Amino acid sequence: MTLRRLAWFGLLFLVVAVQLSPRSGLADSERTGAEAAANPLDAVVGLRALIPGDARTAATLGTERQGSGVLIDAQQGLVLTIGYLVMEAGSVELLLPDGRIVGAEVTAYDYDSGFGLVRADRPLGLPAMPLGDSSADAEERSEVLVAAFVGNDRLIGPAIVVSRRDFAGYWEYLLPDAIFTTPPHPGFGGAALVSRQGELLGIGSLHVGDAGSSSAGGTLAGNMFVPIQALHPIYDDLLTHGRANTEPRPWLGLHTVEVGGRLLVQRVTPGGPADQAGIEPLDAVLAVSGEDIADQADFYRKIWALGGAGVEVPLTLLRSSGPRQTRVRSIDRYDFLKLDGSF
Repeated sequence: MTLRRLAWFGLLFLVVAVQLSPRSGLADSERTGAEAAANPLDAVVGLRALIPGDARTAATLGTERQGSGVLIDAQQGLVLTIGYLVMEAGSVELLLPDGRIVGAEVTAYDYDSGFGLVRADRPLGLPAMPLGDSSADAEERSEVLVAAFVGNDRLIGPAIVVSRRDFAGYWEYLLPDAIFTTPPHPGFGGAALVSRQGELLGIGSLHVGDAGSSSAGGTLAGNMFVPIQALHPIYDDLLTHGRANTEPRPWLGLHTVEVGGRLLVQRVTPGGPADQAGIEPLDAVLAVSGEDIADQADFYRKIWALGGAGVEVPLTLLRSSGPRQTRVRSIDRYDFLKLDGSF
């Protein structure tokens, strides 16, 4: 990082921290409309979700989830967040910069993109953050801000986009052209990735150890963001249907990791298709329909190429006793989750 860039980040951080901290000036309820509109980072709110104990994701993601969200439509009270925070939620609360707590309900959860959308049950009195262009303003080496709630306080810090690439998650998730930044932000779940123009470029998803490569040849820790460009083609569907209105992809309930050039089963979702087919942890997945698997992303693409949810997926496995052929009848993951209490 150059001295000029470092100086810009230091100055920007100080200005933002002083001007936008809810403890350092007028409360949001006391600001004029013009003053509030001048601070798009005021659109970043805290989010708390309570999940029923019998939810499918309660054991893995917990029954109390906390992160952030971004107000993107002030008139409708729509807050964009990362979907795993509100998936199967029974209740949602928004923590505002001035300390107010406002109830909300889940409007949408989209598995393919990873976005979640909630609607506040009353006006928030905050400005919406305008949507930016993550294709143009979040290229590698772009200077950005990451804003999120950590506990009850908003934390805003500078970051650099260090890579743009596809991201494959072990939970049957593949995100094209994900945004990776460094340094890591502790409040990554639902965090706002913000351009120098104060526009929303992405929503925070994960802490990763390989956000990019360092000049010394090692790897940089950081965060992965879902680019805001992924929202535009599905936004109307989210409001109308609660998800993207596309043919659902086949889901197996199979969590895999790449180890030593092979794809190993880490766990299977209890009661899911892979579990019912007898697949076990530490099985190695070698092929789909007789075609060898190159990596995790290739595994997903080969499954999805077979057809929509419900298609039978032939797998070649390797376990200690030797090779094994099995066929897994896929399902629509939305049918497996308990979403009736959300939307």
